[in-house]
Amino acid sequence: MNGYFQLVITDHGTGIKVFKPTDDGLPLEVNCVRDYLDDKKIEYDVVKISEAVTNQEEEVVIFTEAQIMPERECCIFESSKDRMTVTAVFYPPTEGAELMTEEEVLSSLAYRKIVYGIQKDVIHDFFEHRKYCTEIVVAQGKPVKQGQNARVEYHFNVNLRPKPALREDGSVDYHNLNLINNVNAGDLLATLHKEVPGEAGINTLGENIKAASVKTTFIKYGKNTILSEDKMTLTAEKAGHVTIKEGKVVVSDVLTVENVDLSTGNIDYEGSVVVKGVISTGFSVKAGSNIVVKGIVEGATLEAGADVILECGAKAGGNITAGGNIIAKFVENATLTAKGSITSECILHSNVISGTEINVTGKRGFIAGGKVIAADKIQAKILGSDMGANTIIEVGADPQVKLRLKELQKNMAAAQKNLESIKPTIEGFSKMLKAGAKFTPDQVANVQKLMAMNKTLTKQLQDNSEEYSELMEKLAEQKEAVVIVEGTAYPGTTVNIGELSMIVKKPVQYSRFVVKDGDVRLAPI
Repeated sequence: MNGYFQLVITDHGTGIKVFKPTDDGLPLEVNCVRDYLDDKKIEYDVVKISEAVTNQEEEVVIFTEAQIMPERECCIFESSKDRMTVTAVFYPPTEGAELMTEEEVLSSLAYRKIVYGIQKDVIHDFFEHRKYCTEIVVAQGKPVKQGQNARVEYHFNVNLRPKPALREDGSVDYHNLNLINNVNAGDLLATLHKEVPGEAGINTLGENIKAASVKTTFIKYGKNTILSEDKMTLTAEKAGHVTIKEGKVVVSDVLTVENVDLSTGNIDYEGSVVVKGVISTGFSVKAGSNIVVKGIVEGATLEAGADVILECGAKAGGNITAGGNIIAKFVENATLTAKGSITSECILHSNVISGTEINVTGKRGFIAGGKVIAADKIQAKILGSDMGANTIIEVGADPQVKLRLKELQKNMAAAQKNLESIKPTIEGFSKMLKAGAKFTPDQVANVQKLMAMNKTLTKQLQDNSEEYSELMEKLAEQKEAVVIVEGTAYPGTTVNIGELSMIVKKPVQYSRFVVKDGDVRLAPI
């Protein structure tokens, strides 16, 4: 039993008698006494109350000379903020004063409009075995049982991120990247787990508390896949490479060729393409999924729906675009654009854009000349060169978002200009029509065309404006961006983070470029 106290009225005033805990009970806390006295509006000496509780000598400690009226047994109720739990702490009466009854406690709860989850057994147990200064739960609501959103479980790796391994000599192994999800016909690709509705709760006031609504979803699937009749599972129709493309699970074939040259011509293939040799200057390869090239890419155009892997590299005007990641041993005088990350041993005099991060690793690990842009992070050993190559490094905003914003601005300006040009004609026609003017069929047809154009342009302007607002919010939400140089950043290098800029004027080593106090500053790695 916990320790407790009792008010005692004597000829010398009013005091308290503190009883020690028994068995494994907890000692009395001074706040329990103070809460009671405050509730009863009894004045007291804080120091004497604290000493009495600390000493626990079971002797009467007088805390006021005033002789108060006897206090009968009572309890103090407390309700949680969410109204799900009501607790009570019972206090003993002064010597000779009346005891409470169960009916009084239940009536007090009713007076407080506590109507649900009343713990009658707990209340009855108190009156059978009185335990004072102990918090007990006298009413408990029914908690809300939250449901579960529907979800799709994928049975293959959906987050293929290229992480080339470093060899002992410091070079990078681009041959074993495990970026192909090979599946056989009949393999399980995805399973739908249906939503589970929640159950409403009830608080102690008897009020219903609704469970949060749950979201539904479904398996999105594409070519070479089979959805079961109950739409709960997705399997592969044929062997190939499984990926998620535009939100849909697809299985693509893999086309393998020796070289891309006059013998093959340009390649446009829905699946993945593996080139064992080289892609000659002026030729192009377009693939719905991955492109893997084991030889050099020189002056060629590559466009992949997923990843591009160049085991040697790209140079001399190559133009490479990937819906996923790009990995290349080196990049020289080429243009690369990836929605995902870009990884290379070196980037020289090239325009490189990544929707996430750019990592330049390996023995050389340098970025020199050109413009290199990433949304989140750029990391390299060397930035610029000791010859002062003009190198621009930029992070802090998704490049594709910025390009789309510029495009939307242009579209909205053009639509607004067209609307303003046709507005006077439409307004003039309406005024003349109200005035009783008559028009030829050709004039009416011409105005109807203008009105249709006005409606289309207005809708276009509204849609573009909404997309522009959404993209601006996305831009504002982007996490902190950073540029990391593991070796040296040479003079002639410009580092842009968001709208802020720093020009490196003297060599910088082993540092991070970050935004701090409204400017681009250096920080240790």
